[in-house]
Amino acid sequence: MKKASVLYLLALTVLMTLAYSQEPQKINLVQTEGKFDQTELKLQAGKSYVFEVENDGVDHLLGFVIAPKGKTDKKNHVQTAYLSKTIADGEKASSQEVVLEKGEYVYFCPLNPTPQYKITVE
Repeated sequence: MKKASVLYLLALTVLMTLAYSQEPQKINLVQTEGKFDQTELKLQAGKSYVFEVENDGVDHLLGFVIAPKGKTDKKNHVQTAYLSKTIADGEKASSQEVVLEKGEYVYFCPLNPTPQYKITVE
């Protein structure tokens, strides 16, 4: 019985360590009139990210979209990348946790609108 308890505690410790080490990485983006401050992102496949977007000087509501390159229709949007709310000038909002597979993606604001910026996931 003692051996089982020790193994259980060891397994629990390993699982908690793995969960803690996989906390999402925050990507901060600032959106101004017609553009984002970063024009390209390089991310790791399978890693968890949260995107925080700030509206800096745009006098209307903004949003944020990630989609596979060449497939930007709404049906292909990465739903977890949507911001928690549209953001007014001076506000920030974050996405849920986003995990992407290897490939090429784009991000953009459908409301501003901005160019489509490149995300490479390796």
